[in-house]
Amino acid sequence: MNNIIEKVTKRIIERSKPHRQRYLQRIDESKGDGVFRNKLPCSNLAHDLAGCVGTCRTSLLDDTVPNIAIISAYNDIVSAHQPYGNYPEIIKAAVAKAGGNAQFAGGVPAMCDGVTQGEHGMDMSLMSRDVIAMSTVIGLSHNVFDGVILLGMCDKILPGLLMGGLQFGHLPMILIPAGPMTSGIVNAEKNKVREAFAKGEADHEELLASEIKAYHSPGTCTFYGTANSNQLMAEMLGMHLPGSSFVNAGTKLRDALTKSAAEQITTLTHLGKNYTPLAHVISEKAIVNAIVGLMTTGGSTNETMHLVAIARAAGIRIDWNDFQEISDNTPLLVRIYPNGSGDINSFQQAGGMGLLIKELLKGGLIHEDVQTVAGKGFARYTRAPVLENDQSVWNEGPDIASDPSVISTVSDPFETLGGIKVLSGNLGRAIMKISALADGEKTFVEAPAMVFNSQQELEDAFNADKLNRDMVAVVRFQGPRANGMPELHKLITHLSITMDRGHTVGLVTDGRLSGASGKVPFAIHCTPEAVTGGLLNKVQDGDIILMDAHNSILELKVDEQELGKRKAFKYDLDSTRHGLGRQIFAPLRKDLLGAEEGASSIFTYTDEN
Repeated sequence: MNNIIEKVTKRIIERSKPHRQRYLQRIDESKGDGVFRNKLPCSNLAHDLAGCVGTCRTSLLDDTVPNIAIISAYNDIVSAHQPYGNYPEIIKAAVAKAGGNAQFAGGVPAMCDGVTQGEHGMDMSLMSRDVIAMSTVIGLSHNVFDGVILLGMCDKILPGLLMGGLQFGHLPMILIPAGPMTSGIVNAEKNKVREAFAKGEADHEELLASEIKAYHSPGTCTFYGTANSNQLMAEMLGMHLPGSSFVNAGTKLRDALTKSAAEQITTLTHLGKNYTPLAHVISEKAIVNAIVGLMTTGGSTNETMHLVAIARAAGIRIDWNDFQEISDNTPLLVRIYPNGSGDINSFQQAGGMGLLIKELLKGGLIHEDVQTVAGKGFARYTRAPVLENDQSVWNEGPDIASDPSVISTVSDPFETLGGIKVLSGNLGRAIMKISALADGEKTFVEAPAMVFNSQQELEDAFNADKLNRDMVAVVRFQGPRANGMPELHKLITHLSITMDRGHTVGLVTDGRLSGASGKVPFAIHCTPEAVTGGLLNKVQDGDIILMDAHNSILELKVDEQELGKRKAFKYDLDSTRHGLGRQIFAPLRKDLLGAEEGASSIFTYTDEN
């Protein structure tokens, strides 16, 4: 193992020890010695049987048959989740073939951040992760299940499913992806039309036609944003079957992998010889593997919150220092948009997860001795699935990339550093994604501040031609407790145009950005956020701000005496907390932890996890 990766792993294990031990103790107390449904009184079990059709009743009355729950985030709005509509029937048939029974236990909400970008609905997006976790718990609370299949992929959904699922960590669980859509127009062309529209050089019809060519069918969006970062993270955690993350939606191999996953979960329950509870799959080493995977591919900045929250649900404590140290010692091996010109299909065609994992193992950058849903040992994840007689089988994956511009090697990486830097200074701590920046100079920005209290204010300034200058845009009151921490993807086009005009541009915000953003140097997730007393609330137009990724600095260059005289700016957030149902989220919003703690409300009142 790489010495630094080993050191960080040991540090996480030591830091987590009391929380992890308490978590595992409670998991052990929840184990069963027979099917869980047999512990119910007769009347209670009868209610479960009442909904049975076909062979379900006979199976549930047989105390040797494992009962598998299906928790699904299916809806027709999220393109990545639309294929899940027919998965329950496929899964039920495959589980029955493997000697089990499957029941649809519950649905969870699933927002499409693409639909809500820049709209009021985005204010509820991050909070929906906690709702998904709670909904998962409700679905499993009937306590009649011996294993679980989780159907979810996109931005907050997969993390929420795992956060909720880990409350039932004594059960085996497997995540089944639905795969990406095929490639549409290239991302550079899509962004060119967006910028032309913002400049008034393209009309609404041209922009809509371009967007429809990019997002054209069921499946995840093909750029390497949060949804596809989730899929990579899930496989690095050992929660997917090997190589299944990026097989296209709607293909025969995709259906075969779904059947294989359903059959596999049936073999992992406590009723058999291969008992593999979720709590033992999501381990400290698995979490480190996931961080390495994200850093070596330039994954989404959103994972610096999601993975913190997932780990915490398993009694594991990680922080941004862990991300930083791993990033500094992990080479960048993948270039796909926004880190390169290709997309997730290009990555899959170049060798995909099997080749990436093979390189990481070769370099001693990930732990091989982990438990996965496919068995003990991560070396099995160097294999790739293929279709034979309508069934998925695994062959050894390639040793070299078919396209070396997409996947590099540990001995000759694209960059010697990973994708993320943590900046610190008097403005707080923040995340900067460096893997997508065009050149090293953009990791150093020093310019006067322009202060905005919403992305709409910045858009208005752009339309009034007030951004035609060097600046660090400060977009504040966008943190978890302010308005739910929406993504601010809408403003990237305007800042990109300003950069293209030859100006020095940076962005500092306590909000989030899309996992696909990267052209503009940004310091995001700034914590403490403005509404809870962060120094962002004292920044004024014209103040000089320094963003220095090389030295990990985020500094407001105003002397302390002057800052002491300033009163914190208080922004009226009422308009962002009402309308479109946002008011109903007030109890969650007021209890959200800071970004570095995972930005979740679930752990606010308890230290149990």
